[in-house]
Order: sequence, then structure tokens, then C-alpha cells
Amino acid sequence: MTRRTVRIAMNGVTGRMGYRQHLVRSILALREQGGLDLGDGQVLWPEPVLVGRREHALRELADRHGLTEWSTDLDAVLADDSTDIYFDAQVTSARVDAIKKAIAAGKHVYTEKPTAGDLAGALELARLARAAGIKHGVVQDKIFLPGLLKLKRLVDGGFFGEILSVRGEFGYWVFEGDWQEAQRPSWNYRAEDGGGIVVDMFPHWEYVLHELFGRVTSVTAHVTTHVPQRWDEQGKPYTATADDAAYGIFELESGAVAQINSSWAVRVHRDELVEFQVDGTHGSAVAGLRGCRVQHRSMTPKPVWNPDLPVTHSFRDQWQEVPDNAEFANGFKAQWELFLRHVALDEPYHWDLLAGARGVQLAELGLKSSAEGRRHDVPELSL
Repeated sequence: MTRRTVRIAMNGVTGRMGYRQHLVRSILALREQGGLDLGDGQVLWPEPVLVGRREHALRELADRHGLTEWSTDLDAVLADDSTDIYFDAQVTSARVDAIKKAIAAGKHVYTEKPTAGDLAGALELARLARAAGIKHGVVQDKIFLPGLLKLKRLVDGGFFGEILSVRGEFGYWVFEGDWQEAQRPSWNYRAEDGGGIVVDMFPHWEYVLHELFGRVTSVTAHVTTHVPQRWDEQGKPYTATADDAAYGIFELESGAVAQINSSWAVRVHRDELVEFQVDGTHGSAVAGLRGCRVQHRSMTPKPVWNPDLPVTHSFRDQWQEVPDNAEFANGFKAQWELFLRHVALDEPYHWDLLAGARGVQLAELGLKSSAEGRRHDVPELSL
């Protein structure tokens, strides 16, 4: 085997998601397995260069994992001809300028979402990347989750017949930060810092719906801030200026309707933190992060409404579990592998900056729908 090194500037890995999912569970996991087998006698060896603003945090992170390269000077890292890929997991407000610099330096770009704070900025990045001829990708991790991979298997196999509706429930209680420490960073609840559940989650819902069921053609949303005051990492109270809950209705090109609730102010009474129920003429399914249960029309019982009698059976027991039938890797790692193969071998890859712009568009229109109290069409994007 010939080892081929790819140097990746990783900006924002001192943050929760950038560290856990992208550095540890993706890039370092690839190194632990000996690199990425390209299948042609070559192994791709990812060499991370940690980038950020806090020198002490970068040094501590590098020491912890035996890494030698880190820098607080993004411009210098991008000017280095040996840097192949720029990855961005920063706060959204810092993302556009950094990606523009990476594109101008001729680096391939892989980034978290949302790619920009508004549609105009997201489309500009996609156009600049296309003009520069670089390869570019956007993290769309949910479609690589075991539960949704099983759901896609059902869709591809025609299990549902005609799909009628999709219902999604996402969220959990994020502590306010006063009497218990919040489990999400405080910037998530400040609109001026790019926070808000719509800009965070609607891009996810766009690609989940698009990939599994078809393009979103309209959105109706109600957006609110249920918890108006929170406490930051220093224990200081602040006003939550960003939305912490959104209730959306999405019409799909097929005619199916999706309803998805997203909330950081809800307590969980379901099997997983996110669940999607899909109902079709031939069957239904409920998928979460890992599991997926089905009920075919041939096995559907005939419920009768009678509130005067107690229910003597379990509705959940009337569903069957979809078997794994495969080994599922970490979703972030799986997409990293596809993007690295795209860079190294020019294999097809369609989760690009234009796909990322669709997510920004849906978030922007969702906020507009809520502010105006009306439904908005979602035009198809092109460059």
C-alpha cells in the first residue's frame, strides 16, 4: 500500500461539534484505522492542522491527541501550498469570510452548515467555488444515520406505495444555565451571533426531505422564543434574542406534506431525540437516529374510537423493527470518507455548496413565513 497524505486545515475544532464529531470521530478515527483505503493500492492519510483563535485551547487539543500542527493564523495556513482542504466548524457569523479566503487560496472546501447567514451569501460561496474549480461539500450528516438509512431503504424498495405525509419531532430541554449548566453554547440563543433553531435545524430538514422524499416547494412556519432569559458560560444572565422553537409545514414536489416540530424547550417523551413518521398507502414507518419500525397495510389493525373503554393493547407492539442488514459507521465519518474520495479520486459527490444554499434558503423563508404569517413558495435554486 502506498500512503498518500491529505492535509486538512480544521477551523473551529475547539467547539463541541467540531471536536467530537469531526476531529475525534471522523479524522482521528480514520487515522486509527490506518487511513482511508482508496481501493487502488493507495491509502489516504488525513493530516489535520488545527486552526482557531485560542492558542491555549489548540495546544491542549494537539497535546491530548498527539498532533503537532496547529495555528491561530488562518491566512498563513491557507497560504501554505501543502494544505489541501479547508474545513469550517466555526460559528456561522465567521464562516463566510473564512471560506472565501480558502476558495481564493485554491483549497478544496468542506464545511458545516448553515454555510452563510443569508441566501445571497450562500449562493455567492457556491458561485465562487464553481468559478475557482475547487471541490466543495457541506455536512449533511442526518442522512447517514442508521435510522434514516433504513428509512431510505424502505423508500427505495417501494415499501410505502404513495407517500402521503411525513411528521417529524426534534428537540429536548436545554437548561437555562442558572441552576443547571446549559448543554448548548449561549451564542445559539443570540440572533446577533447567528443563533436560532431555524437557522440551525431547517437546513437539516431541507436535505432530509430532499434526499428521501423530494424537493420542498413551500413552507409555512411559526417561530417563537419560549425561554426569554438564559445564563451564559460565565453565569451571567442574558436576553435570548434568537428563536428556540419552530413549527413548520413543508409541501413537497410529490404532493406529500411534511410537518416538523423543532424545539429546545421540550421534554422528550419518545424513543429518540428525533423521530420521523412516514405514512403511505401501503405502509408506515417511524425512524429515529438508529432504529426504524414499520407497519405494513396487511398487518395494520382496525382501531375503533371508544373513549369509554380502557386500551388493553400496546400500539407500539403492533409494529416491526427493521433489521440492520449492514454495519453503520458514524454518520459524520461516513460523509468525510465520501468527500475525501471525491477530492482524491474525483468520485461523484452532490452534497455541495449549492445543496447547502438550499438549506439556508429554507431557513430564510421559514423565518419570513413566521414574520409575515403566511405561506411562502420555495423556488428551485441554480447558479
